[in-house]
Amino acid sequence: MSTTVAGFVGVTGNAGVKDGVPDVSLVHATGATTSSAVFTQSLFAGPSVELSRSGDLAALRAVVVVSGNANVATGAQGLADARALRDWAAERAGCAPEQVLVASTGVIGVPYPRQRMTERLAALPAAEPVDLDAVARAIMTTDTTPKVATRDVGGARVVGIAKGVGMIEPDMATMLSFVYTDAEVPAADLDRVFRSVVARTYNAVSVDTDTSTSDTAAIIASGTAGPVDLVELEAALLEVCTALVRMIASDGEGASTLIEVRVTGARDDAQAKLVGKAIVNSPLVKTAVHGADPNWGRVAMAIGKCATETDIRQEDVRIAFGGLETYPTLPTPQVRAQLEEYLRRDEVVIEVDLGVADGAFTVYGCDLTDGYIRINADYTT
Repeated sequence: MSTTVAGFVGVTGNAGVKDGVPDVSLVHATGATTSSAVFTQSLFAGPSVELSRSGDLAALRAVVVVSGNANVATGAQGLADARALRDWAAERAGCAPEQVLVASTGVIGVPYPRQRMTERLAALPAAEPVDLDAVARAIMTTDTTPKVATRDVGGARVVGIAKGVGMIEPDMATMLSFVYTDAEVPAADLDRVFRSVVARTYNAVSVDTDTSTSDTAAIIASGTAGPVDLVELEAALLEVCTALVRMIASDGEGASTLIEVRVTGARDDAQAKLVGKAIVNSPLVKTAVHGADPNWGRVAMAIGKCATETDIRQEDVRIAFGGLETYPTLPTPQVRAQLEEYLRRDEVVIEVDLGVADGAFTVYGCDLTDGYIRINADYTT
């Protein structure tokens, strides 16, 4: 399926951060837009995030991304470099600097190769109708595959891209993700819908419990396709962002298994999310899944860690893997064999019913392997 979106053009290229592969992308609208964006809450947020936060988030016209260097913890020079990148993008896009969202991802604490970047950015060709698959490739760091999802709604299109496989435990946003649509949507409605979807998708994924300094998620609407039904737009956006989240979790650094934790029967959705995150973030649960070990006791342990949730009683809890109950009905040897076979799949669902009320939430994560250790032990070397 095509990854172009009417009303947007773009360019990718090499800015000298990486060797010989695309490491910079610029996507911008050809006319007026509406938009929404959310960012990391990290106390060490980079200058790209700080600049973008202060921009015109309801009328963003362009997104520029550098991959391979986060430009974080780089002091006054880092801020100057981020401003220079934003100014370059604004000139190329024909918009105000405040209408440019700047993002940068990669190694923390290393300055941009400013002179080389300046020369190569100036040499990039003019933007053409945007190929968001190429943009998704250009924003990758340790990702093994580009992440793109597309849906149609009415006469409009919604295309989302994302990157991120490590340093992922979202807090208002997650990784880098940008959604483009040609639907016509008032800014206030777009912001409401986007934040609702972010809460159920990007804020529902965790790879390693570490919140990035650079997390950014945004949506820009060109309006060229005209108005669409807001309920249908939210449904399409939810499908796009859920698909991206599942790709992120499946592609977690060193991961071999996508873990989906479905919590029901909670006091409210917030409690369900809290319990789900406790399970999917547990190194013991992660390693059990990786080893195809149906150790449901580790799930019980993770639930039990939520010690402030005093309305959860163990006698009311139900735990299952892929529909195979492990508690309170303990698995027979036959069921245990079925569980071991189930846990060898590429995707595993852990189901927990807390037996409190009707709150529910689904979170996404992945197993923990020696591959994660190897990638991150050698990340800057």
